Amino acid sequence: MTQPVRAGGHTRELRFGSLDIAYDERVLEPRPWTAEQSRWGAELLADLPAGRVLELCTGAGHIGLLTAALSGRPLLAVDIDPVACSFARQNAARAGLDVEVREGPMDRVLAADESFALVTADPPWVRRAETGRFPEDPLLAIDGGEDGLDLARLCLTVADAHLAEDGAVLLQLGTAAQVTEIDAWAAEHARLRVVETRAHGDRGVLARLSRPPVS
Repeated sequence: MTQPVRAGGHTRELRFGSLDIAYDERVLEPRPWTAEQSRWGAELLADLPAGRVLELCTGAGHIGLLTAALSGRPLLAVDIDPVACSFARQNAARAGLDVEVREGPMDRVLAADESFALVTADPPWVRRAETGRFPEDPLLAIDGGEDGLDLARLCLTVADAHLAEDGAVLLQLGTAAQVTEIDAWAAEHARLRVVETRAHGDRGVLARLSRPPVS
C-alpha cells in the first residue's frame, strides 16, 4: 500500500558532500554528518563484490546518492513515502547518477532474486513516545515504533534476504544501546552480526554488519 501524497511547501536545498540535495518539510531534512555513512559505504565498496547498492528508507536520497557518487556503483533506493521518492528521483537526475527509485514497503518491492553488494539504511529510530521532542521532523521519518527499532529490524530482515555473499550492511541508529539491542536481535533472527561501529558524538551511531563465516 502506498502512502497518500501530502501537500507541499517551499523547496529548500543544501550541500551534502559533493551533491546539491532538494527537499521540503514533508521529508526529513538531511543531516550533514550523515555523509559519513556515504563515505564509509564507498570505502567498503572498494573491497566488496560487484553489484548494486540498496538504500532502504532513502528519504530525499542524499545518503545513497552520495554513496553512489563516491563509489561509482549503481543504486536502488526504496521508500514508502511518495514525496520522498519524488525528491530522490529529482536529486538523482540532477546529479546524473545511475539510480532506480522504488516506492512501497521495503519488504514487498524487491524481487526474490535481487541481491546487493551493500545495503545501507538510516531508518526512523526514535521511540514513539518521544517523537514529540522533534516537532520539526515529519512523523513518518522518525517514528521507530515502541522501542525505536521496528524499522531497523525490518531493514535487517530485508538485508538478510538480499545481501550478496561477502556483502555488507550499514545501519544508522540513535545510540550505542540500540546497536547492542539490534545486534542481539540479528543474532537470533538474521544471519548478520555487528562487526564495527562509528559514533557521531551524540548525533547517532553507525553499525557495520556482515554474515559470520560458516564454521
